[in-house]
Amino acid sequence: MICLVIIIALLIGFLSAFVGSLVGLGGGIVLVPAMLFLYDNFSSFSWANPQAIVGISLITMVFTGLSSTLAYYRLKRVDIKTGVIFLIGSLPGSVVGSWINTRLETDQFSLYFGILMIIIFIMMLVDREKLRKNKPLEITDQTRTFMIDGETHQYNITYVPAIILSFAVGLLSGLFGIGGGTISVPAMILFFGIPVQIAIATSMFMIFFISIISASAHIVLGHIVWSYVLFFVIGSYIGGTVGAKTSKLFKGKTLEWILRIVIVIAAIRLIIESFH
Repeated sequence: MICLVIIIALLIGFLSAFVGSLVGLGGGIVLVPAMLFLYDNFSSFSWANPQAIVGISLITMVFTGLSSTLAYYRLKRVDIKTGVIFLIGSLPGSVVGSWINTRLETDQFSLYFGILMIIIFIMMLVDREKLRKNKPLEITDQTRTFMIDGETHQYNITYVPAIILSFAVGLLSGLFGIGGGTISVPAMILFFGIPVQIAIATSMFMIFFISIISASAHIVLGHIVWSYVLFFVIGSYIGGTVGAKTSKLFKGKTLEWILRIVIVIAAIRLIIESFH
């Protein structure tokens, strides 16, 4: 039975990091619902209560973020300056979110997480290309310029909105163990016009640092089941590296639709279960 749990931990760690790195979501959006399902249906995962799940998710995301950031940095897609601006708000937000997490019961956790995923699904239906075309870019000293596949991309980052938004991202990371990328990637694209390739890579850079702080808070709070963490970490490090390298092979639109479907199915299931 222990061997089966280890294999499942390795597999979940790999898949969550692979998918998370591929679309800049950190992996918690896969790991958390998967672990909640195992907790509810298999006695061998009775140790995986919501607090333990979030703790494991955040620790694995440290290694997902590290492996993905290194891979994306080699591809020259990480906007470090923008990432640092977002970190200013998200780091204290992650600590607050970790504290709030200790006040939630299992049913509450499932319901709120499901509602959050529905909101994310709706955000991802917005036509981002049309929004960007209707907003002419004003070139300033703060304008960021990146070259992707021979095409030049430019966008502006305004400090106050970015810091406020990033605080919310950090809070959600500590609260739900989702790494923050689930919110930050759509937000960077929708509100700041950042190209999807840069948003994903920069999100993984942010997730690395956010997860360190959030995971540290959960370690102090005693939420980590250390006997299984190593296997999630091994799977996630490999999955994060493979996901970042694989991202070059897929069209963004295809990945987005797959992600939308996964999000809405998981959201509906979590909300239904919260009432049982």
